[in-house]
Amino acid sequence: MDIQEFIPPLSEARTLLLIGRDLPGAHHVLDQRVGSGNEPFAQRLRLGWIIVGETCLGKVHRNRISVNKTFVLDNGRPTVFRPCENRIHVSEKWDSIGSSVFSRNKDDNKVGLSIEDKQFIRLMEKSLHKDTDGNWVAPLPFRENHPPLPNNRLQTLNRAKNLHASLSKDPVKLQHMVTFMQRVFESKHAEVAPPLTSNEECWYLPIFGVYHPQKPGQIRAVFDSSAQFQGLSLNSVLLSGPDLTNNLLDVLLRFRMEPVAISGDIQQMFRSFLVEETHRNYLRFFWYQDNNPSNSLIEYRMKVHVFGNRPSPAIANYGLHKTAEISLEKYGSDVRDFIQRNFYVDDGLISLPTSTEAIDLMTRTMSALKNEGNLRLHKIASNKEEVMSAFANDDLAKDLKDLDIGNEQLPVQRSLGLNWDLMSDTFTFRVTGAEKPYTR
Repeated sequence: MDIQEFIPPLSEARTLLLIGRDLPGAHHVLDQRVGSGNEPFAQRLRLGWIIVGETCLGKVHRNRISVNKTFVLDNGRPTVFRPCENRIHVSEKWDSIGSSVFSRNKDDNKVGLSIEDKQFIRLMEKSLHKDTDGNWVAPLPFRENHPPLPNNRLQTLNRAKNLHASLSKDPVKLQHMVTFMQRVFESKHAEVAPPLTSNEECWYLPIFGVYHPQKPGQIRAVFDSSAQFQGLSLNSVLLSGPDLTNNLLDVLLRFRMEPVAISGDIQQMFRSFLVEETHRNYLRFFWYQDNNPSNSLIEYRMKVHVFGNRPSPAIANYGLHKTAEISLEKYGSDVRDFIQRNFYVDDGLISLPTSTEAIDLMTRTMSALKNEGNLRLHKIASNKEEVMSAFANDDLAKDLKDLDIGNEQLPVQRSLGLNWDLMSDTFTFRVTGAEKPYTR
């Protein structure tokens, strides 16, 4: 036969590869040789020549060989059973997964951040910075793709004229407003507004006076950031930011854990954070020139974040926490924890085992806030006379400054809406019995 040289002797043939029928390309017949009757025949495949049919050695037929299709499972084990095409994987650690689902952690009862809250955090991380005087500077956090603000100058000017007419009929209120605004100008929190460039976007804020219910004769000028013009207001285009305020009940409970209690207040917290200069024209307002009611109304603009802007609390709290973080290395972890966990907005309250520890912590906290954020912590009060005696009179609460501590009766302090009696070291409640006429 012409293919004899390609066929090895049967005694030397070895089984090197078993090819299944599921590989049709290996079984394509490229050439063949056929005999007669039941004689074996030869085929040339891609892997070479093969002999098909029964053969014999010395008139004896060799045993037949049965071959089953073999499959290999994912774990490497061979099987003659056809595997399922679906792959269902069961973890061997299902018990640990089950236990973690029902585990509890410190964030369980906290509301997660919204998409806008995350945008606010990213903006503050990128843009919050200090100026050359060490003051924090933050932008107004505008919503992405917010509609352009129309010019509401005329509407705000009319409201300013109405306020002027109202104050002219009430000289006492007028003087209170002038006194308040004088502090604003002396603190350099506002400036005369520069001329606007052509088509420059801006916003004007109406202002009005609000008296403190617990402090007769003390008025605050509030900027009406929710005032609408053509369906828009400044607050409507600003991100409010996440609620970073500590839980009030938690702060009060920790305040009474240890025998020595001490409290303080950050002076004008909102106004301690400057507005990015490019955003100050969104905080324009009308007031008397030179703060003199006899003069005409002119345009001013605020340089600081104002009470009335929706994001101001979040900006102030974020800046306060940032100050605490950067003070960690120099002033200690207890100062950072005090600022981050025991402040309710601008009021810090904490209790410690001894007077020495209370004085030390408050002193370091005052230095940290001043040096790292240009924030003044003052209005110190304590249930221990030796603690208050350790601080300068200007740093004590207003009605404690002129007292002879140790020889005079200590007045009741207000802490987070409660009356704190320093002498008895108790919280008290004051019920007003003022008679009011019935309304309809």
